[in-house]
Amino acid sequence: MKEHLELYWAFFKIGGLTFGGGLTMLPMLKYELVEKRNWITEEKLLDCYAIGQCTPGIIAVNTATFVGYLRKGVAGGISATMGMVSPSVLMLTVIALFLENFMDNVWLQHALMGVRGVVCALMLNTVLTLAKKSLVAPVTYVICILAFFLAMFTKVPLIIIVLLAGCMGILFESLKKKGADK
Repeated sequence: MKEHLELYWAFFKIGGLTFGGGLTMLPMLKYELVEKRNWITEEKLLDCYAIGQCTPGIIAVNTATFVGYLRKGVAGGISATMGMVSPSVLMLTVIALFLENFMDNVWLQHALMGVRGVVCALMLNTVLTLAKKSLVAPVTYVICILAFFLAMFTKVPLIIIVLLAGCMGILFESLKKKGADK
């Protein structure tokens, strides 16, 4: 039970202290789960994050579920997920109670403008961190560049881009292994 409460609390802090979505919480996930608690390796965290991004739903919740599952099975996945969503449920409940007062508050509008700038910086930091860990071979650079251009300049659905990238990775690794066998 103690470990489930620790999972809940760790993800409660992450869910309550990060703003801007899944990308912005990766540095906090890394700090809390890899560096501070040593529950998971950075590579495994990036794998969970990648799976969380490719599966339907909210990236942060999916990632919490996968990490919790790896740590303590189904019950761990539930504990981590509940920890991740609890702060949002609490905050939204309070905001909903006082919505009229919040919307017209000039100070809140100014604060949110500042938070948007921080969110962009955190997202850039996350992209650079992911690039350092994920772009490990020439083929990964090619896939990254192709995926970027497809996402930015075409209307190809993101799920198709992800599936194509996965297929390209399989193809290149298969060809590489076949070449090594000869």
